[in-house]
Amino acid sequence: MLLEIVTLIATSLSHGPGVSTIEARIADTAHGWRLDRALADAVPTLSRERLKTLIAAGAVSHDGQPWRETSKKTAAGQLFAIAVPAPTPLHNEAQAIPLVIAYEDDDLIVIDKQAGLVVHPAAGNFDGTLVNALLHHCAGNLSGIGGVARPGIVHRIDKDTSGLMVAAKTDRAHEGLARQFHDHSIDRRYRAIVCGTPRPAAGTIDAPLARSPQNRKKIAIVQGGKRAVTHFTTLQPLRDAALVECRLETGRTHQVRVHMASIGHALLGDPVYAKVKSTHKTVIETLGFRRQALHAAYLGFIHPVNNTALAFESRMPADMQELFSQLHV
Repeated sequence: MLLEIVTLIATSLSHGPGVSTIEARIADTAHGWRLDRALADAVPTLSRERLKTLIAAGAVSHDGQPWRETSKKTAAGQLFAIAVPAPTPLHNEAQAIPLVIAYEDDDLIVIDKQAGLVVHPAAGNFDGTLVNALLHHCAGNLSGIGGVARPGIVHRIDKDTSGLMVAAKTDRAHEGLARQFHDHSIDRRYRAIVCGTPRPAAGTIDAPLARSPQNRKKIAIVQGGKRAVTHFTTLQPLRDAALVECRLETGRTHQVRVHMASIGHALLGDPVYAKVKSTHKTVIETLGFRRQALHAAYLGFIHPVNNTALAFESRMPADMQELFSQLHV
């Protein structure tokens, strides 16, 4: 560690109740570093962005004087005091919604999300979401991500898509996971039941995605959009359909759904991007299958705090299993 840390967690009378003070002394090897960089390396529980906010607010001081410039150079031997306010509560209600937990520790949680569960509160869905459920499940165990007691949502799964997703419980985990998603180093594989049988059986779709100019509620392949890459492999031919694995190199909104539809193999049940074929209509109506046949089956990443490799697998849920069985040749 580049700073010698002396950490004191205590109530600070000078900053008001509920404020903890962290003290850090600059080591010789950190001489001349930017203030925000040096402190971020020294205090892994606080992200660099969080420290920038605290510095700008005058919460970082040396010899009793606040340092408000993140780029100001540090010197060996300097002792800084960081006043960290208690995290403010997120303005969403904690709700006891059943969750399937694939893994959990002090830093993060992996959820096997059920279809029908919205991930994040938004217009039309202010409660009954995964965030509401995590606020209840992790009550008292969420550090202030960005100064707010909340789960760190670093990626999302569509409401009617099931499967694995990870959320951060600490600032450090949130920053580390976000970096891996940004670098496209997360291993994400989906199982999908698509119309028809892809020919060739495997391939790569590299097509940019953006909001459709014709319909802002839809995503479309748009030149100038964000690069999106999906690698697909046919696992099992079915009756005028196929079970396909899609590995995401990028993670754009509706990526699998739009990419597979673009090559003529839309996901069965997709209400936005697929037209129900007569050969599938009876099966879908009989089963009451009313969502896109898409499941986040595999999730692999490096733990952002202890650097261990983690990997999780999830079986297709009962509704997709039944659809698969009914279409099996």
